[in-house]
Amino acid sequence: MTFPLTFGIGPFSISAHLVFEVLGITMGFRYFLYLRKQKKDPISESNRLWIFVGAAFGALIFSRLVGSLENPSVFFSSQNSLMYIYSHKTIVGALFGGLLCVELIKKIIGEKSSSGDLFTFPLILGMMIGRIGCLSAGVHEQTYGIPSDLPWALYLGDAIPRHPVALYEIVFLGGLWAFLLGLEKKIIFKEGLRFQFFLISYFLFRFFIDFIKPGYKFSFGLSTIQLTCLLGLVYYYKTIFKLIFQFSGLKEDAINKDAVLKKDSEKVETI
Repeated sequence: MTFPLTFGIGPFSISAHLVFEVLGITMGFRYFLYLRKQKKDPISESNRLWIFVGAAFGALIFSRLVGSLENPSVFFSSQNSLMYIYSHKTIVGALFGGLLCVELIKKIIGEKSSSGDLFTFPLILGMMIGRIGCLSAGVHEQTYGIPSDLPWALYLGDAIPRHPVALYEIVFLGGLWAFLLGLEKKIIFKEGLRFQFFLISYFLFRFFIDFIKPGYKFSFGLSTIQLTCLLGLVYYYKTIFKLIFQFSGLKEDAINKDAVLKKDSEKVETI
């Protein structure tokens, strides 16, 4: 396979990365609309629109900001800073920025309900499709790994076998999706907990996977993306504390599904 992969349309060619990126956004949004129809959304149409605006704005700004700061020395020495910012982006910055801006918007409009749960599975779907595009770009996209002699290492366009980091992420996201679906067959999460689990898991994954990615690292051995992941984990420190030290405390946030079904059946029998 030749990297970056392109699709030919008559005399024209289009980047596979761009195709899968657009497809991921489109499919993710369509899946969100489908899920919203299946389950009544506690958030009104107007407030949900404002939340979309906040998420889009935060994702756009922070994805470019964090992406451009992946190599601070190059950024600050660039002749056109705005163009450099525009040409760099990362999903970690998009998720973190979207999270912050959505919470700010919700405080402004007075929305108390959690808004993230409906986004969880559509985000996973969109990110998996998008990573197919990253894989198709090979070493021309900053999502490839360091050289490796493992059996599954791939040649991504520079004649060097490398960790297929984008493929690792697709597998991780698929496993996380299956894990959450299986878990929710047994328990009912408190509102917002599904999205928190997703972000905590993804930030942890990206923190560790970036150790096998080439790129700029600060003197203490971490990258800008890893520092952003740490900020995201600090944001959810209460949930993480429960997971590690007070797992029994999660009983307040998750209800045994069998118990709910049993209770409902008892109500039916007494009516």
